[in-house]
Amino acid sequence: MCEHSHEKEESSNVKDYIFVLLGIVVFLIAIFINQTNISVILYIASYLLIGYDIIIKAIKKLFKRDMFDENFLMVVATIGAFAINEYTEAIAVILLYKIGEFLQDRAVDSSRKKISSAIDIRANTANLKLKNDIKIVKPEDLKIGDVILVKTGEKVPVDSVLLSNVCELDMSALNGESKPVSLKNNEQVLSGAINIGAAIEVKVEKTFENSTVSKIIELIESANKKKSNTEKFITRFAKIYTPIVILVAIVIALLPVITSISFNEALHKAFTFLVISCPCALVISIPLGFFVGIGASSKKGILVKGSKYIDTLTQISSIVFDKTGTLTKGIFEVTKVKSYGNLKEDEIVENIAICESYSNHYIAKSILKYYDKKIDTSNIISHEEIAGKGIKAKTKDGNIYCGNYKLIQEENINIVAVEDVGTVVYLAINNVCEGYIILSDKLKDDSLNLVARLKKLGIKQTVILTGDSEDIANDIAKKVNIDKVYANLLPQEKVDIFNSIKAENNNEKIAYVGDGINDSPVLSLADIGIAMGKGSDIAIETSDIVIMSDEPSKLIDAIKIAKKTKRIIKENISFAIAVKVVLLILSGFTSISMWLAIFADVGVALITIVNAIRIFSYK
Repeated sequence: MCEHSHEKEESSNVKDYIFVLLGIVVFLIAIFINQTNISVILYIASYLLIGYDIIIKAIKKLFKRDMFDENFLMVVATIGAFAINEYTEAIAVILLYKIGEFLQDRAVDSSRKKISSAIDIRANTANLKLKNDIKIVKPEDLKIGDVILVKTGEKVPVDSVLLSNVCELDMSALNGESKPVSLKNNEQVLSGAINIGAAIEVKVEKTFENSTVSKIIELIESANKKKSNTEKFITRFAKIYTPIVILVAIVIALLPVITSISFNEALHKAFTFLVISCPCALVISIPLGFFVGIGASSKKGILVKGSKYIDTLTQISSIVFDKTGTLTKGIFEVTKVKSYGNLKEDEIVENIAICESYSNHYIAKSILKYYDKKIDTSNIISHEEIAGKGIKAKTKDGNIYCGNYKLIQEENINIVAVEDVGTVVYLAINNVCEGYIILSDKLKDDSLNLVARLKKLGIKQTVILTGDSEDIANDIAKKVNIDKVYANLLPQEKVDIFNSIKAENNNEKIAYVGDGINDSPVLSLADIGIAMGKGSDIAIETSDIVIMSDEPSKLIDAIKIAKKTKRIIKENISFAIAVKVVLLILSGFTSISMWLAIFADVGVALITIVNAIRIFSYK
């Protein structure tokens, strides 16, 4: 369907070019013919051939009572030029406007192609392995459990699990990093990654529509639907600005009634005024600026879901972080096992592993990896996971509780709090606390100097909200230089604390950065929610920005690109308005040529477009 639409657009462009060329030929003939009547007819024919689409747009807008745009202004100005026998100027205006439109389209297409190449991560085909054959299929046709072959240089079509021993992947399209990523057997391979090593076999883990590549494409396609405040302002501005301009032009046209100026000169001034007033530079360059900003972010592995979030990024004063998986790697390792005497240490680990066997929580995965033995799940009768606390499991041997201090205490089981730094998972069997294990998380390498760099960008306050213990949270906060810490929080408590932080900061713009299911309520509440790319699907769906590389330092790039985008857009607005105001004032008092008026419209628009594309130069 997209290809058909593209072909239709190309066909329409070719037709437009032919009409413009014919119009130019007729225009040149009209100039060299001495017979006035024939020349006038040829001028009119030339005008219609060159500007037919602009005239049609203006008429359609007129019938919809929404005519206050550049097309309407252009048609009124050029028809007025015909009325005062300025045929060559009328056609020159429409022709140069068309040339300007063509150059603008080329500039916009160029920026779109840059963005498309930056996010060209979809594989067109997949090599499905059958018993004795390989069948080439569409990624959409793959099913969970299918085995596919990814050859050297090919993109991974869907999120999968590596069956081969090792692989080397280029993941720059996903995370903006040129450094290859090495994976081992049974690790997850994300769709959109390019295999740069030997051919590998992978097993489909997610269908195409649920894979990373589809979600990225969907985010990019929907990004511009969420307009920034600047874009909304320009839309409102145009609706007020255009009728005022037309009224002023009418007043100028009526000058002969109260002054000695001739009727022809007054009309010329009025129509020149209309051409100068066309808001092309603002209408085109502002959305393009935000679009290029979104594209520049995507090249860095930062997916921005709408231009309004570029706006918001430049205004945030505080950033609130989740801890696990955001500032830390979220890769927990068992560092201590303690038994209170009834069970051996390996039995403590075994029972906790049984209790955690149905959970997808990162702590559960770390425990199961440490246990590294097959679990007989047939022994489990029921299993309940309690957010922010732990798990209750009923087995044939009795009730097992594994979780934090709160969970064991709520079950009225005698327990002594452990003071060691780390995530403590207690084990209780049939209402007796049997022991515990301690897991430790590692800080991400780029978290260490993150806060210092954010402060340089104007961020006033940084906060951690975590469900982890106060000792662990304070330890991480001290290493990273976080300003405030709130620990031992359940999901609802995170929401309450976040709301209180907003109230304390007089409702200044606050960002939240997280990766888990329990972060999604706060991500949706924040002025701008930022999810880590390896986080939960719900967190990614709820957020406004996704950092695909899972590096918190990408926040620096996101804010810098947003600030550069906003600065360039302000430059464009200031430049366009300044040129127009100066020439509009001059046109009211002196005689300005239509050529200068055209520069104020088409020329200024082109300059602002070129300026907007500079956003891509961010490094």
